[in-house]
Amino acid sequence: MTKTNPELKRAFLELHASILLAGWTGVFGKLISLSAGLLVFWRVAVASALFCLWASISRRVEHARAGERIGMMLVGVLLLMQWTLFYAAIKASNVSIGVVAFSSVGFFTALLEPLFARRAIRLQEILFSIITILGIALIFRFDAQYRLGILFGLASAAASALLAIFFRQYRARFSAVTVLHWQLLGALAASLALLPLYRALMPPEPFFPEALDLAYLLIFATLCTIGMYLLQIQALERISAFTVNLSYNLEPVYSILIAMILFDEARALNWSFWTGLLLIGASVLLQTGSVLRAARRAS
Repeated sequence: MTKTNPELKRAFLELHASILLAGWTGVFGKLISLSAGLLVFWRVAVASALFCLWASISRRVEHARAGERIGMMLVGVLLLMQWTLFYAAIKASNVSIGVVAFSSVGFFTALLEPLFARRAIRLQEILFSIITILGIALIFRFDAQYRLGILFGLASAAASALLAIFFRQYRARFSAVTVLHWQLLGALAASLALLPLYRALMPPEPFFPEALDLAYLLIFATLCTIGMYLLQIQALERISAFTVNLSYNLEPVYSILIAMILFDEARALNWSFWTGLLLIGASVLLQTGSVLRAARRAS
C-alpha cells in the first residue's frame, strides 16, 4: 500500500476533529452577550495574541516577502468578514438557523473554486451541493421570521468559500503556522481599523467583556479558533477546498444538537429536521467516498 491512503485518512480525521470544534463556534456566539462585531473583535484579539506568542516562542513562522505577507493579511480580512456575518446571522435568528444557512458554503465553493482554479465546473460537485441545499431547506423551511439571519448566513458562507480557496493557494507555499499567523494579524488590523466606525453605527454597549464573557472568549479563541484552524489547514494539504467546505456541512449537526441541550432549540425535531440532517450527512459521505475512490485509482 502506498502512503497516499494513510495520509488521506489522517487528513479526514483532522478535518472532522476541526468540524467538531467548529460545532461549538455558533454556541459560543449565543453564550457571549457581546454584539457580533465586538464578539469578533475580541475573538481576533485574543486568538492573534495567543497564537503570535506561541509562534514567536516556537520560531515556526517562515520568511515571506512583503507582497506575500500583505496577501495573507488580506485573506485575514475575508476571515473577519466571514466571522462577523456568521455571528450577525446567529444574533438575528438563533444558532440553528445561523449554522444551517452557513451550510450553503459547499454550494458557493462548487461555483467559485472552478473560476479561480481555471477549470470546468464539475457536475458531481453541483449535485452533491444540491443535496445539501435540499437538506438546508427541509431543516428550517425558510421561515420569514428569520429572513435577515438567513441572508447573513448565506453571505458568511460565500465569504468562507473564498477564504478556503485563497487560503489553499498560500498554504501551497508556506506552512500552516505561517499562513495562520499573517491571516490573524490581517484580521486584527482590519478589525482595529473598522472598530471606530462600528462603534459609531451600532447602539451603545460596554466595550470590555464581563468576567463570564471573558472566560468564554478564552476557551473560544484557543480551542475553537486556533485549534480548529490548525487542524483544518492541515487537512487542506490533501483534500480540496470543495471537500473541506462540503464536509463542514456536518457543523450544523453538532451545533444544533448542542443548542438543543443548552438553549432548548428543539422545535425543529420533526420529520423534516431529521430528513434534512440525513441529506446533509449523505452529501458529505458521498463526497468523501468519491475522494477516497479517486485516491485508490491513482495509487
